This record gives sequence, C-alpha cells and structure tokens, in this order.
Amino acid sequence: MKHSNPPALHPPTGYSHVVEVVARRTLYVSGQIALDAEGRLVGPDDLHAQTTQVFENLRTALAASESGLRDVVKLTVFVSDMSRLAAFREARDRFFSAPLPACSLVEVSRLARPDLLIEIEAVAVVE
Repeated sequence: MKHSNPPALHPPTGYSHVVEVVARRTLYVSGQIALDAEGRLVGPDDLHAQTTQVFENLRTALAASESGLRDVVKLTVFVSDMSRLAAFREARDRFFSAPLPACSLVEVSRLARPDLLIEIEAVAVVE
C-alpha cells in the first residue's frame, strides 16, 4: 500500500488523500455501531465512548478474517452531530497512527436507532 497527500491539495487532517493498493484480498466491513457483544448500547450520549466501541467492533470484525485495523484503507464515518467531532478524533487516534486511511465523514440526520451517535464502515486490504 502507498499513502500519499499530493502537495497541490490542502494538507489533510486525520486521513490520507490517496491510498493506492495493488491487487490483494479486500474486505468490506458493514457499518458498525456502538453495541457490545450482548447487544447493549455502550456510551449513551457519549460520542467518545461510542466511537471507541465502534472501533473495537471493527477490530473484532476484521480479526474474524485474519486482518486488523492496520489493514484499513478507507473509513466512511456517519455522525449525528458534527459539533462533537473532537471526541471522534480523540477516540480514533487511539486506534490509528500514520499513515492514516482515506476517510469520508458525513453528518446525518439520524442513524438506525435514535440513541446512536456514530456508525463507521471500513474497507481493508490484506497484504
């Protein structure tokens, strides 16, 4: 994999502009939400706690295919309140270091349940 941030584009904050992947095994992970293994919501009204649980769920889903967060090349993040973005970034930074995956972050009017604050889907490429 090759991560790049072309100098003609603004410097990214918390993601890579381009992740180039030569043909490998690709995993598409459905949007993960802040439910634990028993289906209980983790962190009611706490975006940091929900984000942490979501990344733990992503880690578990990837591990089932002998992969890990290190293999993630693209995240798509759906949040219900963009004003809480700092809490998301703080939690995310506990799971990822440079080079960061490509990322899209979108504020949505609601998620599958009214108590959910975030949902994240991932694409991973296993080398």
